Amino acid sequence: MEEKILALLSEEYPEIDFTASEELVDDGILDSLTITGIIATLTMEFDITIPYEEIVEKNFNSIAGMAKMVEKLQG
Repeated sequence: MEEKILALLSEEYPEIDFTASEELVDDGILDSLTITGIIATLTMEFDITIPYEEIVEKNFNSIAGMAKMVEKLQG
């Protein structure tokens, strides 16, 4: 799952190195506009709905966090 998300987001946002940090939000690598785009991308790719309560830093600070969130929402 992590590899699929990394490939998807790297294609969508080639200017961002998603492997540069495990604190993508905290380090300021991802801003709110980018996170909104990531939510849209994940929603369409994995046919999930990301509820408001899941839009927290820990779910977007790393590819691993995003993968866990997607797997949980698919489950």
